[in-house]
Amino acid sequence: MTPNIDRRRLIIGAGLGLGALLLPAGRMLASELVGASGFTHNVASGEPGPDSMLLWTRYVAPDNADEATLRAEIALDRDFTRVVAGASVRTGRYRDWTAKLTVDGLQPGTTYWYRFIAADGSFSPVGRTRTLPVGDVSGFKLGLFSCANLPVGWFNAYAHAAAREDMDLWLHVGDYLYEYGIAAYRVQDRVLEREVLPAHDHEMVSLLDYRMRLACYRADPDLQALHQRAPMVALWDDHEITNDAWEGGAQNHQPEHEGDWNVRRAAAMQAYREWMPVSDEPWKVYPIGTLATLYRTESRLVGRTRPADIASAYRAGTDAALEAFRDGPWQDPSATMLGLEQERWLYHALRENARSSHWQLVGMGTILGRTVMPQETLGWLRPDAGERSVQAFHDNVRGARLGVPVWMDRWDGYPAARARLLRAAQQADAELVMLSGDSHNAWAYSLLQDGEPAGIEFAVQGVTSGGIEGSLATDPHNVARAFVATNPELDWCDTARRGYAMIELTPQRISGEWVFMQDIKTRTLALSGTHRMSAEKGQRRFNRG
Repeated sequence: MTPNIDRRRLIIGAGLGLGALLLPAGRMLASELVGASGFTHNVASGEPGPDSMLLWTRYVAPDNADEATLRAEIALDRDFTRVVAGASVRTGRYRDWTAKLTVDGLQPGTTYWYRFIAADGSFSPVGRTRTLPVGDVSGFKLGLFSCANLPVGWFNAYAHAAAREDMDLWLHVGDYLYEYGIAAYRVQDRVLEREVLPAHDHEMVSLLDYRMRLACYRADPDLQALHQRAPMVALWDDHEITNDAWEGGAQNHQPEHEGDWNVRRAAAMQAYREWMPVSDEPWKVYPIGTLATLYRTESRLVGRTRPADIASAYRAGTDAALEAFRDGPWQDPSATMLGLEQERWLYHALRENARSSHWQLVGMGTILGRTVMPQETLGWLRPDAGERSVQAFHDNVRGARLGVPVWMDRWDGYPAARARLLRAAQQADAELVMLSGDSHNAWAYSLLQDGEPAGIEFAVQGVTSGGIEGSLATDPHNVARAFVATNPELDWCDTARRGYAMIELTPQRISGEWVFMQDIKTRTLALSGTHRMSAEKGQRRFNRG
């Protein structure tokens, strides 16, 4: 088990070097910042290639300096007796003291150790990373994560995954952090030791807000251990910015109170790229030899169009209004999750890479599988469920009778774009595997298009964020059975537990194991169980029975 968090260390680490160290409303934490300099937030690696790796750290220069130069070393052993590459990078206040650089000239499929060295000779913590393999690859394992809300629970899933010895890569498909202010959380839902900065009641809006929140998350020792253990491919979803974001706005952005959307979006993107081991490329391909190709996508800020407005159809209160929505705005072929440029890129890449690698793994922020609400859920609503929640369930059940899915903010809300993606995979003869998150619950879909198998989807549960179980008062097994019986694409689900997933590939089979933590309200590595599902190459659906 990992040691207890040092709360003072978290506050110090989160507040360092953020602009002029000014907190809202004059709330200076100067006494907490005395002597705080040097390497403050551990190390991380990402953007793996067969011969390259991006390395990240954060270093605050002493003596009020504005800049600092660091040197990175990468070696074949943890003691650095066999250093094989290195490079220098400069950082400063202008980028919140974060530093990242890409080291080239590495060997494929090789484990390396890396560290940063400051001008005064001090060293960062040591990280471990691994380049992608080339040629014929017999096996590969990656960990899949989504939806980590720090105030509501401990990152036990990160700690459990970081303790593994069998992982090649982490994939985080979004909601790495949450934008909400403290006032958004009920006291009974929070772990009181899990305080976040900035500590004001309103959401993250400014560059300073986003930097501070990322710094607070990156001070968590379990998340640090995860980054320190293996490289990560990371993509944002909506809460890295604000809830239900699209290219021109968001459900949770009110211009009259929170300013210009483009300013807020730019601030969120800048802070994320400063604090994460990611490149500035909006989407990217990662080849895993002949075994697989992994795609990092962007489905929020670059090309996603405004979702269709189903709320007005529900408010009308008639089936005719809902049918008009279903047959009209919902089917709009101009609606897109990825934007037309990224769509073309992905479809061409699928067609090209399906010829040279067995599996096509698409990392996606939201779920592709079609889901409607089971009618039985109306009888399971908690007695204390809020009026809005009750109304939403009634609306969704009514929509289900007319073939309208639950969540308009994911691919279900963009059926024409969904069909384009699945048809592109079918036409490429690709072994499509969607790796997604967002819903906070665990799902396994055998995807269909035009009545034919099109691929499979592993949708991972949240690290800490609560799911649909929060509104329902029944045995979770009842909920799972109802969802599977109601949705032809859905083979299995778990609507109650938190954790992560492990994806294991061989040339002929892909398997996924959902790992469920026993608890998130206390720090523990104990599990409540696991669930495994697999598919054979050429099958394009999960094994049943």
